[in-house]
Amino acid sequence: MRRLSRWGMVGCLTLEWVALAVWIGGMVVLSGAVIPAVFNTFGGQDSGGMFLTRAFEGYHRLVIGAGAILCATVCYRRWSGDPILDVGRSEMVVLALMVAIAGLIIVVLHPNAAALQAQAFATKDEAVKKEALEALFRVLMPIRSLYMLNLLLGLVLIGIKVNRSLPLGGRL
Repeated sequence: MRRLSRWGMVGCLTLEWVALAVWIGGMVVLSGAVIPAVFNTFGGQDSGGMFLTRAFEGYHRLVIGAGAILCATVCYRRWSGDPILDVGRSEMVVLALMVAIAGLIIVVLHPNAAALQAQAFATKDEAVKKEALEALFRVLMPIRSLYMLNLLLGLVLIGIKVNRSLPLGGRL
């Protein structure tokens, strides 16, 4: 076991909680406040849709940073060998699933949706636009489901971390 300073442990755990707060909080804010506000304010599907595409691209950058921090801190905790900082299998599996889902959205699904959106908003022919929008909405449904699954997994990860921090008799 490597001996880590107390401040090293505190810093590591603090970074993990902040990264989780950014990941989960960002999704809650986007889905609970930004999306309704955009479509109730902008008035048009085109301008509102483009704004949300840019907002989600910003969120993706935050998720990449949060995922990198979470992975680095889990590796650091595992490397330390300190039983207080122990990393369980369930924590690693949930984090790996979160990172994989985010990677799928960021690298594959979102660029595809953005291209379909640009195509739909660029055309003036109503029949072509309707068809392009239907294709876009078919892509957006699984993306929304994956975002919600990732949000749920983030909450599960918080539960795992809280459970690990409580003493084994459940008494404080």
